[in-house]
This record gives sequence, C-alpha cells and structure tokens, in this order.
Amino acid sequence: MTCLSGSGDDQLERPGADALVIARRIAQAVDGLTNLWAAAAQEARLRLSPHQLQALHSLQSTPGLNLTALAESLGIGMPTASRLCDRLEAAGLLEREPHPRKRREVQLDLTDRGKQVLDEVATCRYRALAAVLGAMEPDDQEALAQGLRGFVEAQDESGGTHWRSEQ
Repeated sequence: MTCLSGSGDDQLERPGADALVIARRIAQAVDGLTNLWAAAAQEARLRLSPHQLQALHSLQSTPGLNLTALAESLGIGMPTASRLCDRLEAAGLLEREPHPRKRREVQLDLTDRGKQVLDEVATCRYRALAAVLGAMEPDDQEALAQGLRGFVEAQDESGGTHWRSEQ
C-alpha cells in the first residue's frame, strides 16, 4: 500500500495507529493472496481472463441475467459485455436464450461446461490456498480463521461501508 504523503510513519502517531500497522500487513497479505488466486486460476485447463471468470461467477450466482445487468455487475460498458459474452458463448461456456416472458430480452445462462470450468478453477484455487495454509503452524491457521471470522462479522455489522467514514 502506497502512502502519498511520504513514508507513512507520521500516520503511526495518530489514534488508531495500531489499526494502520495491521492494515498495512493485511494489505500485503491480500496482495499475495490475490496473486496466488489469479495464478491458481490459470492452472485450469481452460484459461480465462479475470473479466471472463467474473462474468461466469455472476451468471452462476444470478442465472438468467440479461446483458445490461451483466454489464452493470461487472462495471463495464454494453459493447464490452457483448464481446465478452460472444467469446464465452463461442467457448461453449454460456448460452443466450430468449427470455420466457419478455420477448425482446435475451437471458444469459451458464452451460454445463461453464459450470465445470468454474468448478475446476475453484478446485485449483482451493488447492493452492491449502498448500499455503499447510505450511503454516496449526495455531496460526486457527488464529487466521478466527481473525477472518471477526473481520467478516465487523464488515457485516458496518454494512461494508465503515471504511468510508475514515477517509
């Protein structure tokens, strides 16, 4: 994490300095986890871009999305989403079907192959994560699990927006 005002040591004198130190350590760990997650996804037989994986995950969690809803969920424009779906459809990972009640709308659904690819990517990711966790001491594994539970609970309680009030 980069501090634009200098080394960042001046921030350690303020209240909440301990939280800032911990936040920096966690940010470094998240960077490592992000790299591990991305690299593990590339171990699957079919390599997909992060946008393609994100699109498949969106369709898995919300089957039948239309192109507009998918584009919004990915934070991309309609033309980009359309080309993305073209590629995924050509690879046999998603299918476009007429909406059963809205004749001018097309819905997007994962194919069985798309579901298999997501399962394979998840398996690769879990194995990579398990390998790192296996190198940790059992007490450290439990501390990490407990800390993550606490993090999720605090995030849920704050609606995931607590950090905005600190900016």
